[in-house]
Amino acid sequence: MPSSDLPPAFLSKICHRGDLPRHLLSLPRPWVFTNGVFDVLHRGHVMYLAQARALGGSLIVALNTDASVRRLGKGEDRPLNQETDRAIVMASQQAVDLVTWFDEDTPVQIISEIRPDILVKGGDYDMDKLPETVLVRSWGGRAQTLPFVEGYSTTRLLQKIRAQH
Repeated sequence: MPSSDLPPAFLSKICHRGDLPRHLLSLPRPWVFTNGVFDVLHRGHVMYLAQARALGGSLIVALNTDASVRRLGKGEDRPLNQETDRAIVMASQQAVDLVTWFDEDTPVQIISEIRPDILVKGGDYDMDKLPETVLVRSWGGRAQTLPFVEGYSTTRLLQKIRAQH
């Protein structure tokens, strides 16, 4: 029986950016990369993460830092969950192999550091218009979208909660 004093094993999936090279060495390829806020994890996110993971050997998730979320203009009260809390929830997901953060307005820099084999985004993105796509394709990687699970979004969930109060 594991001791309750020990942290859950999934916390080892959380990696500070400076430690990425060491952590990446242990991950099976191909590496699938996605990024986002993932403020309130819901069914749509879970399905998306599972589909992304099925595309390769490992799924790497880069979360927007709290500061970068505020710059995205998602609302004065966003993120609802702090970056460390969002990382812990993300790391608990079976589909996710590594979680890190990026503070820039776009994930271009962290993608260039990781050099994933596959870039995945949600179905609302036009991959051909993203600089991330050009970057990943420059080393022979591919970029693709995954369909949304209809009816699930953090924005919609927050609107529903606010309407009830």
